[in-house]
Formats: sequence, C-alpha cells, structure tokens
Amino acid sequence: MADVAVVGSGPNGLAAAVVMARAGLDVHLYEAADTIGGGSRTKELIEPGYLHDVCSAVHPMALVSPFFRAFELSRRIDLRVPEVQHGVPLDVGGAAVAYQSLVRTVMELGVDGPAYRRLVEPLLARVNGVVDFTSNKLLRVPKDPLAALKFGLATLDQGTPLWERRFKETAAPALLTGAMSHALGSQPSLSSTGAGLMLIVLAHDEGWAVPVGGSQAIANAMADDLMAHGGTIHTGQRVDSLDQVRPAKAILLDVAPPTLLRLGGSEVPDRYRRSLEAFRFGNAACKVDYILSEPVPWLASELRKAGTVHVGGSRMAMAESENLVDMGRHPDEPYVLVSQPSVVDSTRAPAGRHILWTYCHVPAGSDVDMAEAVTARIERYAPGFRDVVVRSKTTTAAELAVYNENYVGGDFSAGIMDMRGLLRRPVVSPAPWRTPMKGIYLCSSSTPPGPGVTGMPGYHAAKHALKDIFHMEVPGLGFAADRD
Repeated sequence: MADVAVVGSGPNGLAAAVVMARAGLDVHLYEAADTIGGGSRTKELIEPGYLHDVCSAVHPMALVSPFFRAFELSRRIDLRVPEVQHGVPLDVGGAAVAYQSLVRTVMELGVDGPAYRRLVEPLLARVNGVVDFTSNKLLRVPKDPLAALKFGLATLDQGTPLWERRFKETAAPALLTGAMSHALGSQPSLSSTGAGLMLIVLAHDEGWAVPVGGSQAIANAMADDLMAHGGTIHTGQRVDSLDQVRPAKAILLDVAPPTLLRLGGSEVPDRYRRSLEAFRFGNAACKVDYILSEPVPWLASELRKAGTVHVGGSRMAMAESENLVDMGRHPDEPYVLVSQPSVVDSTRAPAGRHILWTYCHVPAGSDVDMAEAVTARIERYAPGFRDVVVRSKTTTAAELAVYNENYVGGDFSAGIMDMRGLLRRPVVSPAPWRTPMKGIYLCSSSTPPGPGVTGMPGYHAAKHALKDIFHMEVPGLGFAADRD
C-alpha cells in the first residue's frame, strides 16, 4: 500500500512528491500525459531539433523560491541569466530595458531613473521579506512586516489611476507596465501591479533565469530526485476517481477546482462544493511559437540581448490592450510577451537557427488564431521580422485548455488573479491546501501563492499532509540532507 499518491506532474505536483519521498514515504505520482512536466514541458512542437517550451519559458522564481532554494535547483540544472532581463520597445524610438544591475537600469532611464529607483530600491533591499510575503497565502503575519508594508505601499502607488504621478517621460512607466501585464487582468489594478512588482524586484536581484534545454529541465530534476528517494512515476495514467489511487493515506492533487469536484464526487461536502463551484477563472492566452533563420531584428539593439521583451508600446497602449481583453474583445494591437531563449541557450535550435516563444492575452475560451496580430506587433519594432520566420505554430486559448485541464478556458493562472481571487484560492482558510476530506490536499496553482513555477503550492500541501497524517516535519531537500 502506497503512503502517498500525487495526481498531476506539473511543478507543484512534483514538488509535493519530492517533499513526501524525502520524508521516507512510499510515493506514487500519476500523470495522464505520456511525459511529465505540466506547465514546464519542453517539446519539439514544430520540427525535430527545435525545442519549444509549451507553457512557462522564463523563470524569475527559479533562483529565489523557498522551495527551489532548499532543493538547490541551481546546482542541479544550468540556469542562465541574460544580460538584459526584460525590455520594452518604444514608439518614440529606442527601448526601456532592465538590467540585473539597478544602478545601470536607473542610469539609462534618464530623467525618470531616480523615480524608478525610489520605487524599486526599498523592495530590493528587503527582497527576502518580499519573497516570503508573496510566496505564502495573503492573510498571514509576514516574517518581515516592514517588507510587506513597503511592498503594499508600492503596489498602491502603481496599482491605481494615479500611477503616472511620479513619472515625467514614457520609458520607466512602460518598463513597469510590461512586467505588470504578465498577469491576466485589467490595468491598472492592485493584483496585476503586485505580481509585476515582484517580477521587477527579482529582475534586479537574482535575475530572470532561462533553463538550458528548456523548462523541462526543471521537471526532470525534480523527477530524478523523486525516483532517487524511492518514488514511482506513472505516466499515461489518467485518474478519474480518488478510488483509483486508494488506499494511499494521503492524496495530493495538482488539479484545478473543477477537477477536484470530478475526482471527489459525492465525497465533497456541500459547503466546500459550493465554494469550488464559485471559484472563478480569468482571461486566457493565445501562444505563437516561431522558428527563425536569424535573431529578431529589433531596431533597438539592446533588445537583442534581452531574455524577455514586452511588445506593447507605451504604458497607456498596453493598458488599453489589456482592458479590451478584460471586456471580452481581441485587441488589434495586443500586448505581446516575447521570450528569446536562444540569447543564452544555443541548444534550443540547430546551428544558425533560433526559436521564439510568444503569447498575447485573449478572452477566456477563445479559438481565435492571433498569429498575424502577434507577428505584426513584432514587425512594427523589428522591421524584417517576417522575413526571418521559417515556420510558426499557434496554440489558441481553447487548445491550451485541452492541453492542460488546469487551464480552464485557457487561463494558465489556474484562477483569476484579482484581489478576491488572491484571498479565496480556492477558499478563505488558514490552510487552503487542506480539503475537508480526510487525507485529501490540493496543491495546484489554484492555491496560494498562485501561478508561476515556484513549487510552493506543492510544498505547502506536503507540509500540511506530513503534519496531519504522518506527524512528521518537512525533511531537508538539498544535497546536504542526502549526506546526513
């Protein structure tokens, strides 16, 4: 009889499995697809020899997530940080770029550099406290209350219609809004701003890491550790009922609330069922992957060194695009998030060739192919881009929802990220990873701290399962623990 069953092999399911296996328990992980990884899979999507990240591509949390730090991920895989962390091409010419060095970034932002520094520097000075505050559920006493206070004040500063008051030009606001628009939501808003500020601080701390070989390297590292500690992985095995993985003493589910309802069936108590049924999902993404004959010919040469480029023009243009999506429309000139892994990782494509990872936001459930709009947006700031495109592949929001059951309607955040969605994820509880069903825990991005490849929802769920069911503490996760 297995001690633990984990359903879903995304980063959170793998993190939960690693913690439980390192505690000495017999762990079985079940994955419906033929390969592990979930939101961190890498595949040859278009042609053999070209490695495309299916979902996540750039990993700001890979070097700072409490789970990945304890797991010592940076010692297990090759994580590379680009010279330019992220940038935005500007309609007025040139670009606003963020380097890992805050000093260099401030110097190149011109007249608004000091204002940008005053916003970001207090958070960077207490980055560990900020990471702690954003890596747990929102309603808790933070380890560093001053860091939480500073983060809250910065969020208020940039999350309301008064967000322009400290700036005089366009570059710094565009740089900020490019990162803030990673979240699926309107602009300005407190939730999108909070998520964006976290990303901005991390860009100036450890940087936005790109895994060599693709995001699959992260999943593989966790799978290797799980098996090294006695765990078993079952791929190609879809779980349709909790009875399929019983009599495991603890069951940890890397699934969205609708799937939990399906798996639990009549076992789900009525009150909890109503809460899960009321859980809301947000807007979605349309993804376009490219094979290129040469790098993107950005007019602003600085962007050719960037791991990530936010294509959207000015702050107000990006806000208009995001707000149109929030109204259920497809923007003619969408905000486009671009990842250029080839900048630091030559293994992604044959010599002389490159890959490009992009997406734009669209209404939930959209089946619209946004490839032409995405291509046109990039071409505007990189004339000749069309000429270097060898092939492309679109994944619509509807297709994303089919690919991953957690992405309801194509919402890769696995739940709307407004303030209500942050508080009720999926319920308001001291331990939202616990369910009312004995031995059943939820460990997907539908629980705190939410989306992103952090491993933290899995870590939190495993911590509670160890305490509740096995009366054990969280074990050591790094190499030193293996030598003890």
